[in-house]
Amino acid sequence: MTGHARGPDEAVRAFVALELDAAARQRVAELTQRLRSLLPGARWVAVENLHLTLRFLGPSRPDALARIAPDLDRAAAACPPCTAPMPGLGMFPERGRPRVLWLDLALPEPILALQAACERAAVAAGFERESRPFRSHLTLARLRDGERPGPLPLPELGEARLERVRLFRSELRPQGPLYTVLGTFPLGRG
Repeated sequence: MTGHARGPDEAVRAFVALELDAAARQRVAELTQRLRSLLPGARWVAVENLHLTLRFLGPSRPDALARIAPDLDRAAAACPPCTAPMPGLGMFPERGRPRVLWLDLALPEPILALQAACERAAVAAGFERESRPFRSHLTLARLRDGERPGPLPLPELGEARLERVRLFRSELRPQGPLYTVLGTFPLGRG
């Protein structure tokens, strides 16, 4: 899509996510700095792009994004702000050659209910039902083919405070994705 202006009805790549509070984001940034020497060929997610995806929407027309926004707002308002422990690291896929290094978030029940509400909102707005089960994780890095780290440290990162849902537009670029906030929905207003 580079090189031309986007029309008002043209689809954009979009997703719904929770952001970490600033203190948790800083602790994760410090962890990734320590991990860089273990995975020298990895492409690391920029700290400002760290998020917990609740629902990937994919190519989305503006009218579908307008339809989903009120339901996201209601779902966020009904969910209290929460904290989520960040207990460890993992890799996808779990067998074979790993491609993604991720950080686990142990989500409390209200956030799991929020994720289910985001799925219902997406379907009601015309998006196809997600076929894969939800896996709570923050992507930290994409691994080079065949790169396999040694034992990873067990981080002591404490908890992340989760206070708002955001609807993002994602533009994939060679230097890394550019995320633009299309809507912000604070938790716990209902």
